[in-house]
Amino acid sequence: MATRELGRTGIHTSPIGLGCMQFSAQGILSGFFSPMSQVDADVIVKTALDGGITLFDTAELYGRGESERRLAAGLTHAGIAPGEVTVATKWRPVGRTAGSVGRTIGDRIAALNPFPIDLHQIHFGFGGLSPVRKQVEAMAQLVAAGKIRAVGVSNFTAKQMATAHALLAEHGIPLASNQIQINLLNRSIEKNGILDTARGLGITLIAYSPLRSGMLTGKFHDNRDLVNAMPRLRRTVHGFNANNLDRTAPLIEAMREIAGVHRATISQVALAWLITNYGDTVIAIPGASKPHHAAEAAGAMNVALTAGETQRLTDISSVVHRNR
Repeated sequence: MATRELGRTGIHTSPIGLGCMQFSAQGILSGFFSPMSQVDADVIVKTALDGGITLFDTAELYGRGESERRLAAGLTHAGIAPGEVTVATKWRPVGRTAGSVGRTIGDRIAALNPFPIDLHQIHFGFGGLSPVRKQVEAMAQLVAAGKIRAVGVSNFTAKQMATAHALLAEHGIPLASNQIQINLLNRSIEKNGILDTARGLGITLIAYSPLRSGMLTGKFHDNRDLVNAMPRLRRTVHGFNANNLDRTAPLIEAMREIAGVHRATISQVALAWLITNYGDTVIAIPGASKPHHAAEAAGAMNVALTAGETQRLTDISSVVHRNR
């Protein structure tokens, strides 16, 4: 599958990347993931690379840099040279002023060494001690100083995204992206203005949790005992309960049928829908806690859904949403 440009930055990546939150299980993340060794992370990164994935997304928040360090080590151990892949990370605004953007960039560069920061994102559109305007200005200064290549945002509303775009434009810098949850069970971007704004301004939407933390893999529908083995926080936050499994079952069955036609997995169909239904506007970044997850994600780039299959999933997804 052809690469996709991040906004209008000139940076091209695979339409499916790898989310690296699972590389750390420190702090609150321990309620979602099990600890992972560097060896495990190395295999996952290598598997993603072998499958054609070229975008790797991490964040300062993921274990205070642990995920960043493990990603950099994994890329190094795979023989990747700086510049051969696209590396994205994020600055945490919660409880901080905009001055923290510049003060912490050295830590981000050190954690990801020797790989440059291709995309630096403001992790949230809320919680900062300085207005978003000042945060965006601080990011622009990093571009001017050559410390990052491009600026993105995450969890921004349509209005915040448009504001960030306008502010960066004053410096001749395009807003590359807005990282937001998008999947067959969460299509809020279609109603809250984010999709229309992104398309109008040429901003890429990076879809996190594209498999809804595993709900769209079908494995929990096939074996509901797996839900009880899941960390309680993950189970609660993502609504893994009997009612939601029953409600979403028709969607899973439709994906299973389509997967059979393409000799693919249910997960691959869910990811293929994301990067097909929204066209070049959306890039998906599923996470991987095991190598076969990364292989599946990469393989989704080879699943060519027909227009009819894409529309069928869209229609069933709409019914599932109405039945909430």
